[in-house]
Amino acid sequence: MTSPAGGPVVILIGSPGAGKSTVGRRVAKQLGVAFLDSDAEIEREAGMSVSDIFVTEGEAAFREREAVTVHRCLVEHSGVLSLGGGSVLRDETRAALEGHRVVWLRVSLSDAASRVGMNTARPLLLGNVRATLGSLLEQRNPIYEAVATDVVDTSGRSLRQVVEAVIDRLGEDPGGEPT
Repeated sequence: MTSPAGGPVVILIGSPGAGKSTVGRRVAKQLGVAFLDSDAEIEREAGMSVSDIFVTEGEAAFREREAVTVHRCLVEHSGVLSLGGGSVLRDETRAALEGHRVVWLRVSLSDAASRVGMNTARPLLLGNVRATLGSLLEQRNPIYEAVATDVVDTSGRSLRQVVEAVIDRLGEDPGGEPT
């Protein structure tokens, strides 16, 4: 299975707690392709965690690293690609996603908050996790919706159900109704 635009078969986007990495690994396994997480790739290249990059270099430097990594992955990776939740904030990244199959894993605030919990590996969610996550969802959901060719709602669904929904979407024309 290949992307009509070249590059990844499918790109998963969504907020923290949507399940992008977990779902992506399972989708890749079922499709028999490689999985790549852009945040893990950034960590590998930087030799430090995303949290450490935020602390030592700041968010702006992280976002620059992220944009470069995402662009490279869009060209070089041919499997399932999971993007960090904030990667779609940059205009150039949104433009680079055009022509690719992009699935937004939509999640409710309560499901995202329960999945993320008090995870200190997510530097933007330190402090009042629920309030910060709510603000992120409010800001980012319209962007995810604009970038996505497909939407899969993950709230209240098992991992198996979400994986099946993503794979089902890949067999359809992009831009259909959310599953």
